Amino acid sequence: LWLHLSCFNNGLDIRGGEAVSVTLHTDVGDIKIEVFCERTPKTCENFLALCASNYYNGCIFHRNIKGFMVQTGDPTGTGRGGSSIWGKKFEDEYSEYLKHNVRGVVSMANNGPNTNGSQFFITYGKQPHLDMKYTVFGK
Repeated sequence: LWLHLSCFNNGLDIRGGEAVSVTLHTDVGDIKIEVFCERTPKTCENFLALCASNYYNGCIFHRNIKGFMVQTGDPTGTGRGGSSIWGKKFEDEYSEYLKHNVRGVVSMANNGPNTNGSQFFITYGKQPHLDMKYTVFGK
């Protein structure tokens, strides 16, 4: 599955306490993601800023594992690229309240602890083995 995406911040204020959402526009339809800014502020700041700067426009879903997850966020399309808004990896933001407990959970992809950049994935179902290993920041 190779999908190109662009994202659109639906314009809600992070500081206003309102729900913040982003819509990913793909070749096969839109995906609306609610982001959890109160529990994962740094991750959401990064993700929303990348969306606002059109960083994700044209990215493909470079990894798709049936029944597990689909991954994107690498402008090179290889799965080895991508960067945060700070130009370096940033720390995990785990929460006991944010789990991989349903279909559609959005988490940062990483290469180990505190190596978040721009890549993220969306689960196809419950994936409890990912809890406290990948920062959940949306659904």
